[in-house]
Amino acid sequence: MTTEKVLRRVLSGAADANIRFDDLCHLLSNLGFAMKVRGSHQIFRKAGVEEKINLQREGSDAKPYQVRQVRAVILKYRLGGEES
Repeated sequence: MTTEKVLRRVLSGAADANIRFDDLCHLLSNLGFAMKVRGSHQIFRKAGVEEKINLQREGSDAKPYQVRQVRAVILKYRLGGEES
């Protein structure tokens, strides 16, 4: 799935339980987040973003509460627009 489609799905909030983990990781990477792996956790950081995003796989999908956290960060810092 393209980054744009994943971003639209995350921002819509209609499919939090059906976002693929790999798609969410690629979205964050494309938004400029650096990834560090600690065991089963993928930790994303970005300069200028206070929060760190800690994702853990649940099968092939991301956990719904983690999708909500990613959406909150994207909206708070206005990420994903043409300036990203």
